[in-house]
Amino acid sequence: MSVSLRDVAQRAGVSVKTVSNVVNDFPHVTPAMRERVRRAIDELGYRPNLTARHLRKGRTGLIALAVPELGNAYFAELAAAVIDAAARHEYTVLLDHTQGRREQEVQVCQGFSARVMDGLILSPLELEPEDLAARTDSAPLVLLGERRYDLPYDHIAIDNVAAARVAVRHLLGLGRRRIAFLGARLNRTHQPAHLRLLGWQTELAAWGVPAEEALVATTHGWDHEDGSVAMAHLLDSGQVPDAVFAYNDLIAIGAMRVLFERGLRVPEDIAVVGFDDITESRYGAVTLTTVAPDKQAIARLAVESVVGRLKSAQNAESPRPTRELQPGFTLVERESTLGRRAR
Repeated sequence: MSVSLRDVAQRAGVSVKTVSNVVNDFPHVTPAMRERVRRAIDELGYRPNLTARHLRKGRTGLIALAVPELGNAYFAELAAAVIDAAARHEYTVLLDHTQGRREQEVQVCQGFSARVMDGLILSPLELEPEDLAARTDSAPLVLLGERRYDLPYDHIAIDNVAAARVAVRHLLGLGRRRIAFLGARLNRTHQPAHLRLLGWQTELAAWGVPAEEALVATTHGWDHEDGSVAMAHLLDSGQVPDAVFAYNDLIAIGAMRVLFERGLRVPEDIAVVGFDDITESRYGAVTLTTVAPDKQAIARLAVESVVGRLKSAQNAESPRPTRELQPGFTLVERESTLGRRAR
């Protein structure tokens, strides 16, 4: 049987209004009275009706998160972080995946009404500025990822060029000079793959090392199979590197499988660095050195951006200026570059 505000009020010996003030965290309640009510809430196991609370505030209590592919471990882990961050603000997250297709990204932007959800967090790949400029939905939108649109939406992304440079610098510092890049998408200049390739080129140039085009392998996707195909193509073409910097961990892991099958040792023959620090990177036969974006910070900033704009609108405040937010990253050094002694 559910516990009501009236039940809590009777247990605490206060009015229903006082209980409501405590539940909604209104300031005009004395500390002693607040403690009494909270003790009654704990004793009875009262849980507030969040749906009713949001409706009273003119909100749905829902935030949408749309990513290119939920099957990709990075986006799955990011989604979990967003769900946790939203829960701290008493919001529920609806998930969608766009497969990185422009028409689906447009549908997500235009198809959700503010009456269905309170805000949208979107990680686009193919969305164009004109698609966003045509958006009529009033719900706050926060963009994730590397593409910048110069439109009035908050944007959250790590510095991919700087992160790639740190990864390549690590390999160069280990004495590697023929460093391949796996996962390029040469015709898509707005995507993170292009920025990571730029970081690869820039750091090599800073060390006076030629950026050999023959060591750049394009992929159609970003999964294990793409990495294995790209690595096999490099080896079959006679382009044997002494190190690999992969667009992401999945491509790196696929590449390492091919190296194992060809009798090449990691890292003795070829060192490997990935990107994303997904859980799988920590548990292979050879653990993977990788760039770790601060996924918790990305999620927290995204949710706070949505919630902050909702509060501003509710309080009839002037629109907040849009923000470019840049969470941090770290290089996690493991066995794929340092060998077993890394443990």
